[in-house]
Amino acid sequence: MNINSIILVIAFFLNPGPAAYFADGKASFYSDRMHGHRTASGERYDKALLTAAHASLPFNTLLEVTNLKNGKTVVVKVNDRMARSRHTIIDVSKAAALQLDMVRDGVGRVQVRELKEGGESQQDEPLAVSEAEAPANQ
Repeated sequence: MNINSIILVIAFFLNPGPAAYFADGKASFYSDRMHGHRTASGERYDKALLTAAHASLPFNTLLEVTNLKNGKTVVVKVNDRMARSRHTIIDVSKAAALQLDMVRDGVGRVQVRELKEGGESQQDEPLAVSEAEAPANQ
């Protein structure tokens, strides 16, 4: 094994995984006329739900969006795509815009942070095995 292979192996095992997404920029929100239309994920847009569109993050990613003007925060789920833009980094639903208090302005300066769902990959207790599935003792 050469030194490059050893460094590669060490780097692989010490890497904690992909970094959580974090960005500052402007956010806009969906207009009411989009209510009921299909999103890129196949869901129908509901202006009463806390959802968002992002250019590249996977669907169902949870994001914490903070309005930098007033400090208000909301958690949204990515369920739609938006075109890459040099003007906005995220489009939020009308409900999220109301919670962020950015409806009147139309666009707001925000900070977006990905929320990692911890512990869901491991179960708390072992699953029960039914007697029908257990091997018979003969």
